[in-house]
Amino acid sequence: MAIVACLPYLGLKVAWIAGSHIGIPSGSSLLEHRVTMAVGNSLTVLMDTAVIVLALLLTRPWGLRVPAWTLVFPVWVATGLLAPIMTVFPLHLLLRVFGVAVNKPSGTTGHRPFLDEWVFGVVYTGFIVQGLALGALFLFYARDRWGYVWRGRTGELPPGSAGAARRTCAVMACVLALFPLVMHTMWAGGGTAGLNTGRVADRDTDFHVLEATYVCFALAAVAGVCLLTFRRGRRLRVAVPLALAWVGSGVVACWGGWMLLASLTADVGDPADRPTALMNLTYAGQMIVGFLLAALGARFIAGRSAGDPKRAA
Repeated sequence: MAIVACLPYLGLKVAWIAGSHIGIPSGSSLLEHRVTMAVGNSLTVLMDTAVIVLALLLTRPWGLRVPAWTLVFPVWVATGLLAPIMTVFPLHLLLRVFGVAVNKPSGTTGHRPFLDEWVFGVVYTGFIVQGLALGALFLFYARDRWGYVWRGRTGELPPGSAGAARRTCAVMACVLALFPLVMHTMWAGGGTAGLNTGRVADRDTDFHVLEATYVCFALAAVAGVCLLTFRRGRRLRVAVPLALAWVGSGVVACWGGWMLLASLTADVGDPADRPTALMNLTYAGQMIVGFLLAALGARFIAGRSAGDPKRAA
């Protein structure tokens, strides 16, 4: 299922790299920068091809022999990139069903068509299937190889296992998270401070839902890391804060990095669409916080591994 779900997206991307305009209406901004479009599409082809490699790695015997980091990091990145899509797209459809969403045509930029509507349905449906299939495969794999990491409850963790350095880093992460949290919360609630003119003009229900989703994932990451670091929620199973930290940090770091990369490398001719310094600062802060929270989560996992006498390779 994971591999088959990659094929529509890969097919579209390869067609666009080859010069096809399928799904791209005339007048789209994508047609204005041929080289940039080819480079960007090539990068995303490699990223989606990695999903196929991960699916094979998680199901073949040789996958149990690969070093942990070569598997965990790509799956963490995939989780971070796919989780908001798996959340926002169903919400978008639900809002449409109940007539709540008041949107501009999906995929517009500067009031010009960006992609045909059917492209979003095909691509996002494929992403959701990829996320569900890959997530299930990883859970089965991780249960067999590292199941001991999330056994027990938070209250059963050794009280002195989280040292002063980790607690200090957790506090720093919480403080640093305040800035991107405030900015995304403001944008989700309708504020426009820091947004460029083009983004302000193109805001719709999807924009506000996406910004609110970023806030929720950031709060989940902070909550998960703090529960593990300060040993709160003593009746919670360790799997709960660990899952919050895993998914939340992945979303915060990977989407912050992706948006920052897009902002810094975009060839924007219209000044109204040029990213503002505050937007770039928000994405950079988001990325830094995400990686810091992920590092704290990884340190917790490493500590649990070192303390288990029967740990896997």
